[in-house]
Amino acid sequence: MSYCIGIDVGGTTSTIAIGNSERVVLDVSDQFATRTVEGPEATIASIASEITAGLARIGVSPDQLTDVGLATPGPATLDGVLLNSPNFNPQLWNNVPFRANLETTIRETSPSASVHYIGDGQAAALGEFSIRGGTVTWSRVPVKDARTAELSSLFMLVVGTGLGGGEVRDSRVVRGKEGRAGHAGHIFLPAYAFRYEHDRQLLVGNAKCTVESAVSLTALTHQLGYRLTLEQWSDHPLNLAAGSTRDKAKQLRGFAAQGDPLALELFKDQARAIGIGLLSVNYVGDYDLLVVGGGVCDLAPAVREQYRLTAEQAYREFALDGFRNLDRIEFSACGDEAPVIGALANAYLNAVTR
Repeated sequence: MSYCIGIDVGGTTSTIAIGNSERVVLDVSDQFATRTVEGPEATIASIASEITAGLARIGVSPDQLTDVGLATPGPATLDGVLLNSPNFNPQLWNNVPFRANLETTIRETSPSASVHYIGDGQAAALGEFSIRGGTVTWSRVPVKDARTAELSSLFMLVVGTGLGGGEVRDSRVVRGKEGRAGHAGHIFLPAYAFRYEHDRQLLVGNAKCTVESAVSLTALTHQLGYRLTLEQWSDHPLNLAAGSTRDKAKQLRGFAAQGDPLALELFKDQARAIGIGLLSVNYVGDYDLLVVGGGVCDLAPAVREQYRLTAEQAYREFALDGFRNLDRIEFSACGDEAPVIGALANAYLNAVTR
């Protein structure tokens, strides 16, 4: 039997998934250090080491590996040459042929393996679609819980440090002319999507008032820093907490689970902005399904459900009549692992076509 691997490379950590030729996910690694601050060679060494360990965990020889899917943050070319990404140090990473270099290393132990590139937002959409459509199966997401009947298209927004996006159209992932499709985080939002003038001033890339400047860990950090200066929140426990504002922002999920008013307000604002953003996306794409993935999938159940309802309410509030018949906005069935499952699905697709 042959095997494929998916790799999701992030700015800080990465994950790999291994599947067999029957398209069954056998193993998903824990997150491991990406070492991007040390440069591409160190990152490739970390990935190669994890591949060796992962194959050993399931008793597979490296020469049984045939195809590898690689997903990274963009921008990048169709062939996986990484360009000036905010997630990687440009002095070390700009114009690096990462896919090709990784393939050279992997072939030292797996001579027949080929590496195929896809953007991480595109990978997330493909992973979600593959699990929901049943073309890839994973015991952690039973088909009965994830299967969506007659699904042929979806758009997915992935909330993380930034905000990624990806599209599946007519059952095929959309990459675009130069591999850049799906950058919905840089769609502009109206001023009324932000609670305070301060919130509108976050510059992400080359623009303010974008979906990413409202919905991301970067945005949450920006918003929290301002909230904690307001008299209303002067006695909030986070004002006394140690660490940077970013460290404090990472604690907000826990505060929200305990019913903390500030945390709930911030997530409500984020959910409202994501609903408006998804409306703009759906005006263009008219999708079967709109999905939210990433860290917000790990919100406490009651908070997560309120987040979803708030996003739907904002979507319908501003939608044209013909678009108000949205069934519901879904959270990702794969959670944070959607990109690595999508990278694996991309390996399967290329294993068939090459």
